[in-house]
Amino acid sequence: MVFIAPEALSKKFTCPNCGAIALQRWKGRTFKFAEYDYWKDKPLRTAQCDHCEKFSIWLEDTMLYPNNGDAPQPNPDLPESVKKIYLEAASISTLSPRGAAALLRLGIQLLCKELGEEGKNINKDIAGLVKKGLPPTVQQALDIVRVTGNDAVHPGEIDTDSPEVVGKLFGLINIIAEYTITMPNKINDMYDRLPESKKDAITQRDT
Repeated sequence: MVFIAPEALSKKFTCPNCGAIALQRWKGRTFKFAEYDYWKDKPLRTAQCDHCEKFSIWLEDTMLYPNNGDAPQPNPDLPESVKKIYLEAASISTLSPRGAAALLRLGIQLLCKELGEEGKNINKDIAGLVKKGLPPTVQQALDIVRVTGNDAVHPGEIDTDSPEVVGKLFGLINIIAEYTITMPNKINDMYDRLPESKKDAITQRDT
């Protein structure tokens, strides 16, 4: 899934409202807030997406609305419990990358439970999924989110205050969902459409 992070005054990026890569039409002006030094002379801008026609609102270089930071849209096949955590993490990712990393670790723990593990010990859950045939690349993605999330809660060696470091975790969550949920669903759907005689022959071959 290609993702172009939203950026102030950029003509094209992944829309934070609809998730499509689309042209953005910018408008804005500078407002005077003399009594607030932080706001003083900062431009307030809007960008309208050519695809969904919805707006994002920006203060100078910071997107204020929708409040999902630079995170891509969650994989639609994520379980609702995990998707809720993902969106909560996205909403704070710019202001608190460390908090977002900790939430995404929780999301991984919930996802492991949805995939049939106990959901009590994330390390054991990942090991259990590996024993069931989880591809090494997906295991590595799970462990990246796990380890980074751990360092967000406990002192570690990973810079979890970096929006760039933590921002990559959102893409990994979507990759994990693609391999563990989306792809199996697509393959199962296509297999179910095969003629029964063909599926019976496959079953006999493999018994």
